[in-house]
Amino acid sequence: MSSESINLVMAGSRKRRIKDKLAKYGVTTGGGLVLVALLLIFFYLLYVVKPIFNGASMDATSSFTLPVQGKTAWLGVEEQNEIGYRFSDKGEVSFFAVQADGNLKVGQVLGQSRIAGDITAVATPAPGQRLIAYGFADGKALVAQPYFKVSYPNDVRVIEPSLQYPFGEEPMVLDAEGKALTRMVFEATKDKMAAAAVTQDGRGVMAVMSGEENFLSGEIEWSSQNYSIPSLPRHVDQMLLTPNLRILFVREGNRLSVYDIHNLNDISLRDVMEINAPNANVTQVALLSGASSLLVGNDNGVISQWFEVAKDGKRAFTQIRDFKGDGPVDLLTPEHFRKGFISSAKDGTVNFFHATGEAKLLTEKVEGGAMAALAISPRHNLLLAQQGDTFKLFDVENDHPEVTWSALWQQVWYEGYPEPQYVWQSTSASNDFEAKLSLVPLVFGTLKASFYAMLFAVPLGVAGAIYTAYFMSAGLRKYVKPTVEIMAALPTVILGFLAGLWLAPIIEGALPGVILLLILLPMGMLLTALVWNYLPERGRSWLPEGWHAILLIPVLLFIGWGAFALSPLIENAFMHGDSRIWLTHEMGIKFDQRNSLVVGIAMGFAVIPTIFSIAEDAVFSVPKHLTQGSLALGATPWQTLSRVVILTASPGIFSAVMMGLGRAVGETMIVLMATGNTPIMDFSMFQGLRTLAANIAVEMPESEVGSSHYRVLFLAAFVLFVFTFMFNTLAEFVRQRLREKYSSL
Repeated sequence: MSSESINLVMAGSRKRRIKDKLAKYGVTTGGGLVLVALLLIFFYLLYVVKPIFNGASMDATSSFTLPVQGKTAWLGVEEQNEIGYRFSDKGEVSFFAVQADGNLKVGQVLGQSRIAGDITAVATPAPGQRLIAYGFADGKALVAQPYFKVSYPNDVRVIEPSLQYPFGEEPMVLDAEGKALTRMVFEATKDKMAAAAVTQDGRGVMAVMSGEENFLSGEIEWSSQNYSIPSLPRHVDQMLLTPNLRILFVREGNRLSVYDIHNLNDISLRDVMEINAPNANVTQVALLSGASSLLVGNDNGVISQWFEVAKDGKRAFTQIRDFKGDGPVDLLTPEHFRKGFISSAKDGTVNFFHATGEAKLLTEKVEGGAMAALAISPRHNLLLAQQGDTFKLFDVENDHPEVTWSALWQQVWYEGYPEPQYVWQSTSASNDFEAKLSLVPLVFGTLKASFYAMLFAVPLGVAGAIYTAYFMSAGLRKYVKPTVEIMAALPTVILGFLAGLWLAPIIEGALPGVILLLILLPMGMLLTALVWNYLPERGRSWLPEGWHAILLIPVLLFIGWGAFALSPLIENAFMHGDSRIWLTHEMGIKFDQRNSLVVGIAMGFAVIPTIFSIAEDAVFSVPKHLTQGSLALGATPWQTLSRVVILTASPGIFSAVMMGLGRAVGETMIVLMATGNTPIMDFSMFQGLRTLAANIAVEMPESEVGSSHYRVLFLAAFVLFVFTFMFNTLAEFVRQRLREKYSSL
């Protein structure tokens, strides 16, 4: 060999080595970047999700003193966290700054007012309300309201506090006999208000004012009507009235009387209950936000939650859960628009709880002794406490109290529900809505959709791949394989659209035919194969080897036509002419038009190309010398397939199934459009579902950034990410074991 040839060979070798290294580094870099991308997704999801698991905290920011006269009846903070207010039991009203701003100092008095009259009773508002009522010695009552006028002179926000009388400055008459009111409660809706009271001589009285808008002046004209409350306890410690003006609670010691007042002409005592904890006495009762639940504080630190539960066709207040505080409950302060509440003890210990999450969030000892009053701001991030004439402010971090492990993954007894359940219902039109954020129905829906999709796709995809790669002729295979693989390019939104608007009505209208079709198709294929096998050699010779699948086309078309032709006959003969009603009334099976059967067929159709393509390549890649050697040793084609080909290709077949499962778990558009998106837990194929992916797609656009709802949706994405990672890891582990086991073949 000449030196020139040697140089050329060496130059070619150097180029190959350079190309090999470039390919090696390129593949390594690409794989590393994929791993980095996965890690970035993982840690970003954790970054968004982490705040919902941060504990609550409160930090003292400032304290100040105010001249205090009488006992504090109501302490509060306006919604901008700039001004606080105090109503005393003697009618003294003070407005003061709780946030330093310009020339304002924390604690600076901004205004004072006084409600004139001989005050004998005070009715403080329910959570989220801002109306207080004072009862007088002459049997009358006056309703007042702190009002904050917001203006923006020179683009600077200015809040001016004042005292208003929304129902007029003239007191309303509660007791026509003019006796002093000793206990009182008051609530109002848009067009009605009601006040109930106990008079000095022990009678129960009630006044209801209804308002009608004058169509000429636009003003609301009020008319009043008085009623009496029967069977009132001798000594009344507390009175509570639900904001919907339907139920009145009267507490006497440990006994609670429940009055039904929705029919004012027939006010009746509905129930009398002992509400104290075992070996304890009741110290305070309060209504939770929304007024569906009653909180009962005891002198042993236990706080119990009660709400109405339907039993035997009747609704009765039932003790649902207990919370254990530190020290006897002295004050109970519910939050304004959430199912949380705060308690304080005589030693100044403050506890934060959340009812739905069934959790104690924070315990903090405040120096200075017992609290005279406690108020949480409407934004739930500022706490105002009074100890004597000293007022203390605390910054509160408690953004996501409703998100706890039990709320996410365990059954929760929600207000108005007959029993603990798994429920996802994240939003409502009501401010005091009890968020239901259980991920269990969504995980169940994801697994259910994947199960039905794989039930449809795996047999067809794997069996089709084996037949195409092992039995089908090369001439037919070159048409079938690309045709099936090109199905993967179909947009899933199109499949979901067709499933929801075309397939679902067909299944609903011809349900017996669809069920019959699922039974007859495999039977028809087996019968066709059996008949073909018993045909004489002359009859089978006209069809070339490997083209037998063509025989099934007319058979399948005939079976499909026959199943749908028989559907109305079966429906009329056995289902009273309506299969849907028959299923519901005779079989007790609920039927939704967009159900799991529709999802299984549509999503299975989307998954089949993935399973088919990977499994077919695995089977086709089995070395020919293995199959030829098996046949040469006397094995039949079926024995060779089952004992050599499938075992050798099993790692690839398993990978195909797991890839299809991963695709089904993460599918969004098909389940979004082909189901009713109902987060229910029912394994019936005729019921709908909601998956994690579909839930994220539906609710993410409407969720408030940074809210609990928003972060729980990211948690759902994190759970979906972990699911996919687990499936892929399991698939790789099993594939490697199968490869090691059958590599000797």
